[in-house]
Amino acid sequence: MRTRPAGLAITAALAVLASVPATAAGQPQDAVDVEAALRAAQIDPQRDDQEPTPGAQASVEVIERALRAEGLLDQQYVDGHYGTRTVDAYAEHQRSMGFEGIAANGLPGAESLRELAAGRFEVTRVVRPGKRTTHTGEVVNARTAAMLAEAEERFGAKFAVDQGSYNPGGDPTSAGTHDGGGAVDVDVDGMDRATSTEAVRALREVGFAAWYRTPSQGDWPAHIHAVAISDPDLSEPAREQVGDYYLGKNGLANDGPDDGPEVEPVRTWEQHQRGEDR
Repeated sequence: MRTRPAGLAITAALAVLASVPATAAGQPQDAVDVEAALRAAQIDPQRDDQEPTPGAQASVEVIERALRAEGLLDQQYVDGHYGTRTVDAYAEHQRSMGFEGIAANGLPGAESLRELAAGRFEVTRVVRPGKRTTHTGEVVNARTAAMLAEAEERFGAKFAVDQGSYNPGGDPTSAGTHDGGGAVDVDVDGMDRATSTEAVRALREVGFAAWYRTPSQGDWPAHIHAVAISDPDLSEPAREQVGDYYLGKNGLANDGPDDGPEVEPVRTWEQHQRGEDR
């Protein structure tokens, strides 16, 4: 019996493997950069147009195709723009897993994305809020606590948090921004305006969307309001504030321009840790 030379046999085998779809071979063809997808999920719903967030379109399209395959998103919205239709579809996916409340907020969290990814795509740069802890007696998650600690080191003093996170039904003037994770209010008693501005700057430099709030802006005492960018546990109002921050706004209902110290580029905690601000 004639046999095929070994080299030809190997070449033929490789050709067969190359013709098998990557998913069938156990290697997903696509990948989702969670950091990029989270960025888009905060910015895109706040945009006046349908443009995708730079650097996020490919990851968002992968998620949208999976949501489409699950019958949760119409084909016309598989476009790389993580707008309100995609947020709603992803929230429905989370509810189908038994999640509710803040756990079904439409943001791609680690567990819900892993479920959606099974057999479809790889997941990279996952963002996790971590376990709940406290900062000056107020509840925050581990990611937010680490961010506060780094901002305090830059600022040179400890921040007194007078409203933390996961506080549904709390201060009604907060309009739900503290219902989920990542949101804190910092007491400014004893700070003059210049000092409070430096506090806002330190918070922004480590990945918070942060603003100095005055009594003239709402029914509240002067304070610093800060939201941890890309926290997967953000409430809808907090998510909207982060999107506004990226778009140069003040995060208030009046849709005004950002009135805080300029920190460019806007960065997340993960980008700060990697030194991408240097």
